[in-house]
Amino acid sequence: MKKLSLFICLFIAAMSGIYAQDPVKKVYKPWDNGKLRVSDNGTYLQHENGTPFFWMGETGWLLPERLDRSEASYYLNGCREAGYNVVQVQTINGVPAINFYGQLSNPDGWDFSEINKKGVYGYWDHMDYIIKQAENQGIYIAMVPIWGGLVKAGLMSVDDAKAYGKFLAERYKDSPNIIWVMGGDVKGDINPDQWNAMARTIKSIDKNHLMSYHPFGRTSSINWFHNAEWLDFNMFQSGHRRYDQVRGDGDDTAQAAQAEDNWRYVEAGLAMKPRKPIFDAEPSYEEIPQGLHDPSQPWWKAPDVRRYAYWAVFAGAFGHTYGHNSIMQMLKPANVGGYGAVKTWYEGMKDPGFNQMKHLKNLILAFPFFERVPDQSIIAGENGTRYDRLIATRGNDYLLVYNYTNRPMEIDLTKISGKKKNAWWYDPKDGNLEYIGEFDSKVTPFQYDGGHGAGNDRVLIAVDSAKDYIGKDWKNLPSKN
Repeated sequence: MKKLSLFICLFIAAMSGIYAQDPVKKVYKPWDNGKLRVSDNGTYLQHENGTPFFWMGETGWLLPERLDRSEASYYLNGCREAGYNVVQVQTINGVPAINFYGQLSNPDGWDFSEINKKGVYGYWDHMDYIIKQAENQGIYIAMVPIWGGLVKAGLMSVDDAKAYGKFLAERYKDSPNIIWVMGGDVKGDINPDQWNAMARTIKSIDKNHLMSYHPFGRTSSINWFHNAEWLDFNMFQSGHRRYDQVRGDGDDTAQAAQAEDNWRYVEAGLAMKPRKPIFDAEPSYEEIPQGLHDPSQPWWKAPDVRRYAYWAVFAGAFGHTYGHNSIMQMLKPANVGGYGAVKTWYEGMKDPGFNQMKHLKNLILAFPFFERVPDQSIIAGENGTRYDRLIATRGNDYLLVYNYTNRPMEIDLTKISGKKKNAWWYDPKDGNLEYIGEFDSKVTPFQYDGGHGAGNDRVLIAVDSAKDYIGKDWKNLPSKN
């Protein structure tokens, strides 16, 4: 095992060196377009110069604790190559937390005045390195300062929260790639004074970065903090359970029936006033047991993570976050995996779902961004329930319909401009495009020739024939930053 671990480390170090020395490929830095802000319609994120930002997140929760520097560089490069532009990070998962190098996050409690004393890769020195490497890869770090369970356990007082928030804000306010996330898998009514104190302290010092709250499973930040002055956008966690799975931890039967329908959370969030952007910050992970805690249950796979992503985004979410059971815990051969995980984190990066999320980002960014709205009136027939649910979204001159089971559907092409409409099938698995033909502007039946069944998903694209967003001869969409 020691020889295997040494080989892995050497391989990752070698690959990281190759990537670092690549003189040809220029990395896109989204913050070159200015700081992130909420769009004027309260629905999306954009940069100061008006460039849209589509959040394509990855859950690298234990990145600061589990990975060394070469591994962190390899992981972040792999995220960029797979199309991710945000990594959600659990900054500390203990008081103190301990990183790969045996360094403590809180050697002097919540007093950080001597945190930069000399030593080998201090905890925050290593965190600095990760943030800088992410910056080099054009990736935002969505920093959860402390995991919610620690606050629930009473390990951080209000005064501690202020001291910690001051330390974090002063240290990272000038880093271009930070997004602050309070909470961490916890209900917002548990010790809310701590969250408010830390959030307000950070915001009083750091005027450069957006902030949100990561909630408990099957809940949304709108439940507690929608009107908080520090919350710029909402997160919800649709969670890891099936329709029929209820744990008795506060969810009732009605909520359980909605859980997989993550589009419902988006609809509820966008109905709030004032409107704030919303997205699914933690849906079911690839390669994790359904219900999370029993490895004997079926496991969520690539088709499931695709369904969550397209359902939420087409319902109006401003982005999406993917997760993988092994990657989120940065599982190594020497570790005992939680939730039945046996793959290493770097093996997980080869799984299909991890590498399919970029196709959603490419699709959304291929069309006018800020005019896009959810519109179920596009579905002329039945919307469908559960896995047969069709989800539709459109701009002024284009429409998109996600069909997870490839069931027959009737689409009202009059909902967008143009007497004639060009149409394509788009494959969420590989991003392949297939031109169907030109159609009159009327209710039209569509079904891809692939059989009816879960995971036979396709997106129908229809565009005003006067527009040239997509070429008839294109086999795929251009990769988007």
